[in-house]
Amino acid sequence: MVPKRHARRAVTRSLIKRQVRGAFERHAAGLPLGLWLVRLRQPFPVAAFPSAASEALRAAARTELDSLLSQARR
Repeated sequence: MVPKRHARRAVTRSLIKRQVRGAFERHAAGLPLGLWLVRLRQPFPVAAFPSAASEALRAAARTELDSLLSQARR
């Protein structure tokens, strides 16, 4: 879930959702079966990522998701 209050622009919400799907595909083999819910808890700062679909935002989301899913495998 990507609430509008954390990612105002639709393009940003879509980018984050695509990153979540991609992260689950990369880590699918090591995760236990079940239903998973990923919820954005804090906004990505607009000052740090001025472009809604910047490569920096993709990299930040990818890094954080990979870290979280690696912890979930344990």
